[in-house]
Amino acid sequence: MLPLAPDEHLEPLGPSMQIVVSPAHIFSTDSLLLAYFSNIHKYDTACDLGTGSGIIPLLWCKKETGAITAVDIQEKAVMQLKKSLAINRLEDRVTVVHTDLRQKHPLLPRGTFDLVTMNPPYQQIGAGHESTAQSDRLARQETACTLADAAEAAAHLLRFGGRFCLCHKPERLTDIICVLREQKLEAKRIRFVLQKEGLAPWLVLVEGKRGAKSGVRIEKALVLQNADGSDSAEMQLVFGDYRTFCDAEC
Repeated sequence: MLPLAPDEHLEPLGPSMQIVVSPAHIFSTDSLLLAYFSNIHKYDTACDLGTGSGIIPLLWCKKETGAITAVDIQEKAVMQLKKSLAINRLEDRVTVVHTDLRQKHPLLPRGTFDLVTMNPPYQQIGAGHESTAQSDRLARQETACTLADAAEAAAHLLRFGGRFCLCHKPERLTDIICVLREQKLEAKRIRFVLQKEGLAPWLVLVEGKRGAKSGVRIEKALVLQNADGSDSAEMQLVFGDYRTFCDAEC
């Protein structure tokens, strides 16, 4: 296995799994929520676009699934994930592809996947403060991947009836629904995420289905915290043994 770089360290995802993280490629609550919302099914072939540290594929590996693919444009992210897979002996379950999702790749053939996910850049070009670090720009701003690019890539990869799950800011919901429909990915599930009951949502989770008829289900809001600031019962499910193990060991 390749040694860890000076800026990398291991973080436990539970008693039997670790992930390599670095300042450039860590993971956020958004990605944990997306992995939970995507609800990967037994035997699903799945692809995570813009995988970063690879947190979503690693969490998928805790379940029985079909083949898993992780895609990222950044070489450091790819190498970092490969180290995580080697440490956890998961190389046979996850294929890592170093490519721009806007380009067709032989390891990403059309109509192959049952599930595609992406935690895309939230910030449109010219909106807000521009990050100076390249890794931050690619992750946070639509410099190398717009919402439309993500939807087009997902539509290419999904079989008929396959699902594309993404998280984004609620103010972009109209854009999300429109770009999904343009790619024949009909929005079927929408779930808002609230920090606490009574607050406005800060995140939205959306599932589009390739070739589906119109008709969307607005699911009960996912609330992260109880009134006293403790994790809600559902958020405890999202964290799973990651949080319980870290509370005991970290």
